[in-house]
Amino acid sequence: MATHEPDEAVHAPALCDAALTQAFGLLGKRWNGMLLGALMGGPAGFAELRRALGGISDSVLSERLSELTTADLLIREVDPGPPVGVRYRLAPRGEALVPVLRDLMEWARGNLQPVD
Repeated sequence: MATHEPDEAVHAPALCDAALTQAFGLLGKRWNGMLLGALMGGPAGFAELRRALGGISDSVLSERLSELTTADLLIREVDPGPPVGVRYRLAPRGEALVPVLRDLMEWARGNLQPVD
């Protein structure tokens, strides 16, 4: 009886692990995934995002928005006003995550216990 040995050229765990480590290092950081999810519905300002997330401090929200902007997942748009306004929206790299985020939301609804 022949045993099936995995083809290491097809399955490279080290590469997969490195990619997942990098992705979850950014997306798994508290609030980042939720911020991206909140912006799936369209652009939003700082106060709107703070209300949508509930429980995030201004300093952490500012830090996370900067981090996601630096990672080219968000675009920060300044409206010169008056009054001056700042809105955030998904950049093309962030938009590319929308199907993944939707799949993750669907998986969570079907496989995780609801949080009270």
